[in-house]
Amino acid sequence: MVNYWLFKSEPSVYSITDMEKDGKTYWEGVRNYQARNFLRSCSVGDKVLFYHSNAKPPGVVGVVTVVASGYPDPEQFDASSKYFDPKSSKDNPRWTVVDVEFDFAFDSIVSLDALKANPALSEMKVVQKGCRLSVMPVLEEEFLEVVRMSGK
Repeated sequence: MVNYWLFKSEPSVYSITDMEKDGKTYWEGVRNYQARNFLRSCSVGDKVLFYHSNAKPPGVVGVVTVVASGYPDPEQFDASSKYFDPKSSKDNPRWTVVDVEFDFAFDSIVSLDALKANPALSEMKVVQKGCRLSVMPVLEEEFLEVVRMSGK
């Protein structure tokens, strides 16, 4: 069974263009327990809306696929990483990553304002006031509607 997700990334840190160039990467740096738990629920084959946050405008810019399920975030053990966590140990890692592979970029962004304006997406977590998680589930219908809005 395929699940659907929305992953946020600031384009100045890692953009859909970076994802397309790399082809595949691990999704590191999640440091919120609820978002981490969602990452731990990701399975190979799950589809992900790639969302540019802290951008003008913010919104969905493409689709990636989970190609490796959760494993310990290597950045948590690297003292030189901004994601280092001194409370995490190899025996009891706190943080998780998944590997994702580039599927496609949208020709133009599906902005947060466009998502909010679409009645079919009124229950989507990303349009809810105060929802700032970097990883969140989406319903299949929501995923398909966002892709439809992109013209893909």
